[in-house]
Amino acid sequence: VQLQASGGGLVQAGGSLRLSCKASRSIFSVFSGKNMAWYRQPAGKERELVARISGGGESTYEDSVKGRFTISRDNGKRTVYLQMNSLRPSDTAVYYCNTYHPFGDVDWNWGQGTLVTVSS
Repeated sequence: VQLQASGGGLVQAGGSLRLSCKASRSIFSVFSGKNMAWYRQPAGKERELVARISGGGESTYEDSVKGRFTISRDNGKRTVYLQMNSLRPSDTAVYYCNTYHPFGDVDWNWGQGTLVTVSS
């Protein structure tokens, strides 16, 4: 399975970006049942969970992004989105999507991710 993240870029603090992550056609039949998530990895740090969404659309957020980020999905397009508002320099990272499981494992290979840089 290939996960293609896009939408990153350079933005000033307080700005917005919308990330997209599309899964390859090979998993069309199972995508809708998967809990999906966005993760991020700041330079020199470990990858961390940002937000997750169930197959039915229920979402959960890490405290640092609550009220600023919104995760959504379009199962017909095999795509997960992350709307990021009120961006902060601390949000600077490479953002990835993948499946979510409570113990931290993922189902698919990590894609290249998309770089978000927030300037102060």
